[in-house]
Amino acid sequence: MKKILFKQQTLITAIAAISVLIVASSFIKRSDAKLPVDDLEGTISISGAFALYPITVKWADEFKKLHPNVKFNISAGGAGKGITDALSGLVDIGLASRDIDPSEVKKGAYTVYVTKDAVVPTFNTGNPNAVALLAKGVKRIQFLDIFVNGGIKNWNQVAGKVSVPIHIYTRSDAAGAGETWAKYFGKKQEDLLGIGVFGDPGLAQAVKKDPTAIGYNNLAYLYDLKTRKQVAGVHALPIDVNGNGKIDADENFYGTIDELTNAIAEGRYPSPPARNLGFLFKGKPKKKELIEFVKYVLTTGQKFVDENGYIALSKTKIQEELKKVD
Repeated sequence: MKKILFKQQTLITAIAAISVLIVASSFIKRSDAKLPVDDLEGTISISGAFALYPITVKWADEFKKLHPNVKFNISAGGAGKGITDALSGLVDIGLASRDIDPSEVKKGAYTVYVTKDAVVPTFNTGNPNAVALLAKGVKRIQFLDIFVNGGIKNWNQVAGKVSVPIHIYTRSDAAGAGETWAKYFGKKQEDLLGIGVFGDPGLAQAVKKDPTAIGYNNLAYLYDLKTRKQVAGVHALPIDVNGNGKIDADENFYGTIDELTNAIAEGRYPSPPARNLGFLFKGKPKKKELIEFVKYVLTTGQKFVDENGYIALSKTKIQEELKKVD
């Protein structure tokens, strides 16, 4: 009987030992198993439009979470600088917020559109005629007389009764915002009157500091993305789209950035100054990291567009742009 019990105990011990070895072997195999390796690496250099800069930084940050071996060098200096930098080979991507000239196409400009936004006329909320301006808005012909012809020099010529001079501010750098705002009048940026100020942030600050100022800005510099409301001091100057001398209910869409982007997407805001924004390359991109970044921006990256104050491309448009990097 004792021999049988001894044999049973020996058998149980052996089985237990074998089980331990199997588990240990399984653990070793799992620990030694190689995880998928991300072989995407390199450095992507980008410069250009202030309009595209904020969302591009967001896209780059999110892309790096998936591909940590890819580095980014991103700077904002205006669309003109970005396009020039890309065509001269100084950067991989130029941030373009205006139409591309035929002369730039001849130099190899190759654009992939990634989102939409708009240029918005601005004024200082301390303007003594602010209430009347918000109620009446400004007609296109009046903006033309202010920014190009110089025929309107006083705010009471537009709305309100208080006589105060109009101080015009424009972009000093070659800017997509300036070019797009001028295009609204069939003109070029150099045709715009006013005191030149560098960059979107600078132009917003100039208008904010001058109670009688008028200017224009990209959406990202006019709204607080947390509250979704306009920043204090400088507000959108409503466009009287139908020219009837008042801002109707379907033209009153400046309260929040979401109202305005919806109006742009639905075509209720004029185009221009609504526009497409794009990545500009010198020739079709060939570097793997560039191609994968563009594909990311046009697919997963589109989910960050709305929350950052831009307009997502339509599904049809996204497919058209993806074909450009296939």
